Amino acid sequence: MAKIAIGSIQEVTKPDCIQALVVEFIATFLFIFAGVGAAMTTEKLVGNEVVGLFFVAMAHALVVGVMISAGFRISGGHLNPAVTLGLCVGGHITVVRSVLYWIDQLLASVAACALLSYLTGGLTTPVHTLAVGMDSLQGVIMEIVLTFSLLFTVYATLVDPKKGFLDGLGPLLVGLVVGANIMAAGAFSGASMNPARSFGPALVSGDWTDHWVYWVGPLIGGGLAGFMYENFFIVRTHVPIATDEF
Repeated sequence: MAKIAIGSIQEVTKPDCIQALVVEFIATFLFIFAGVGAAMTTEKLVGNEVVGLFFVAMAHALVVGVMISAGFRISGGHLNPAVTLGLCVGGHITVVRSVLYWIDQLLASVAACALLSYLTGGLTTPVHTLAVGMDSLQGVIMEIVLTFSLLFTVYATLVDPKKGFLDGLGPLLVGLVVGANIMAAGAFSGASMNPARSFGPALVSGDWTDHWVYWVGPLIGGGLAGFMYENFFIVRTHVPIATDEF
């Protein structure tokens, strides 16, 4: 069974940690900027809700795939506190560095949304909220399932040492599952799968409606997927030393 690596506060001073935090900030910023920007564009230009949802899903799929690829070598390209938690549960990143990543990701999200609001002349950054008729429990379960599928894909295509012919396709496949989940559930829960993706727009717009759902659901789903895949599907001949990236 995988062991969670605690780490130490001294990691903050290590060059590789500083590099990872800078890259994680940049990658998360660009992801949020493109994702939230796409949502703002659809509200401004598109009347057809189906077309708008597809546009947002494709924008997220593309930018997630590219930003994971851009940040993978240095920070792992997490972009998402739920991904960081899922990898921490599997022992692939220390608890200390996970907390630093969380702070980094949230700050990047806020910065991206604040810049978008300024550049668009004060347009509201759309927040994730539950659809009419969906209660909080339904929303949490939906986000658990969606984020579980995201982390399951991350482990299967990026972490598992026996990923075989999938090697090199991980970022693209993770982006595609994000896009597919948005198409499937965007009209119900918003399909966040990412507390940072929900936090920035909520803070900048001042709208915290249903916001807790987008922390509880993704973190449970991500942590559960990381624990299950690491302990039931990855077979190793020895237990490796925990690394900073996946």
